[in-house]
Amino acid sequence: MLDIFLLLLSAIVYPFLHMANGWIFTSLEITPHVGLVYLPAFMRMLNVLVLGKVRGTLATALGGIFLMQVFNDHSVVGFLNVLCSAIGPLLAVLVFRFYTGREVSLLSLKDLGIVTLGYCLANAIVHHVVWTLFDPQQLVAPQQLLWMMLGDFNGVLIGAYALKWAALRFNIGGPTQRG
Repeated sequence: MLDIFLLLLSAIVYPFLHMANGWIFTSLEITPHVGLVYLPAFMRMLNVLVLGKVRGTLATALGGIFLMQVFNDHSVVGFLNVLCSAIGPLLAVLVFRFYTGREVSLLSLKDLGIVTLGYCLANAIVHHVVWTLFDPQQLVAPQQLLWMMLGDFNGVLIGAYALKWAALRFNIGGPTQRG
């Protein structure tokens, strides 16, 4: 029951964090989908790291669907963006586990740094492939992929340090155990 509550809470917080990020970091926005600081990227990673791979991915997808409702975006590209957003952190965690043979430790800045870099790369590539295939108007500059990676990295890095602090402060952490 707690897992369902946390999943729904995360899905509800996600669109608000997205809107707040747009308001706070408007001056650092490259396009409506790319900014130099993107805090919701952290929320996506947090979902997978704390709720588990399945529930965390579902929370991000559900939050993205809520966000589509806020912006009245019922397009195929909007839905594909939601899928890209949900898949990025999952890919990073799965690749981390494949290469290390273990789960990410919430207490390890090294683990969080590695999975963050993997997430930034996966998220940017997946989004840009979808935009190339379905909405080329989203591609405004050749360096946009790098800007997106930097924005996600900055957002996740800020969040990772906050997560590390919270894990130590509230004595939680170690390898994630949920699936």
